[in-house]
Amino acid sequence: MSQHYIPVREDWLAARQEEILDPGQRIVDPHHHLWERPGWRYRLDDILADLRTGHDVYATVLVQARAFHRADGPEELRPVGETQYAAGVAAMCESGIYGDVRVCAGIVGFADLTRGAAAGAVLDAHLAAGNGRFRGIRHIATWDTDPVVLNPAYTPAEDMLDSTAFRAGIAELGRRGLSFDSWMYFHQIPKLTALARAFPGVPMVLNHCGGILGISSYAGRRDEVFATWSANMRDLATCPNVMVKVGGLGMRLPGLGLELGEIAPSSAMLAEAWKPWMDSCIDLFGSNRCMFESNFPVDKGGYGYAAGWNAFKRIAAGASAEEKADLFWRAATRFYRLP
Repeated sequence: MSQHYIPVREDWLAARQEEILDPGQRIVDPHHHLWERPGWRYRLDDILADLRTGHDVYATVLVQARAFHRADGPEELRPVGETQYAAGVAAMCESGIYGDVRVCAGIVGFADLTRGAAAGAVLDAHLAAGNGRFRGIRHIATWDTDPVVLNPAYTPAEDMLDSTAFRAGIAELGRRGLSFDSWMYFHQIPKLTALARAFPGVPMVLNHCGGILGISSYAGRRDEVFATWSANMRDLATCPNVMVKVGGLGMRLPGLGLELGEIAPSSAMLAEAWKPWMDSCIDLFGSNRCMFESNFPVDKGGYGYAAGWNAFKRIAAGASAEEKADLFWRAATRFYRLP
């Protein structure tokens, strides 16, 4: 397991119980994963258990996580297995036997965009496997000089987003009306800004509040990181084709330390820690270009599902009904073209 991931402690999570705030607020969860890994299982029954903790989550979007890849066949097509799996989960939920929730209503997969125009055939395979649910690609770009913050499962080149080959892959997304999910660190955001300006017709979304770092060489530098991050986000916000997923701060990477308590943090504790970053995202991009996300089960090591969405509701407490609709379901529904 990557050192980014905080182990999920069910007893620790269960020790924190709180009332669901505004239980009638409709929600789309636009970023979660499903997987079967050594020592860590998160499949349909697991996410349903989280979704049933009290909030009105009626649809979700699965995002690639190197899960359920095909065991054989051409290497570039093996990630299509994840889309096949997710489409099967979606079909199960559409049967209605699990209630009204539509897990995997949208699917974001992986194709190696550095293959340039050749990535087009992989995108077509995803579209076929998704049976009308496939929406785009996430190609992780997280790079840093500090090895502690790197995920050994993803080793992108520093200049990947600038390369001619990668940009040819982005062009293939554009030809098919597909979107690009970007997971990168805060100091890399200018690369996404340049990419978004080069491809204004491709919808793009920055994951996890823009990759805030606060551990290892970034520990004790929060004000410096916030200043750089803010300036980069302000410039990115000038690109109308870019949105932001507001969440992902339950990982170890931001260094918030909320996982260190004797029991899981309350929604009030989460909101206090998250508010400076999330308020800035919403102020810069507007509610119509922001979507709250769970990033489960990755963030599950840091807080419970019910507390997380309560924290989002606390952060949005001063917003209008229209702004809340944007943040909790409408922006995600529009971006991922959900039914």
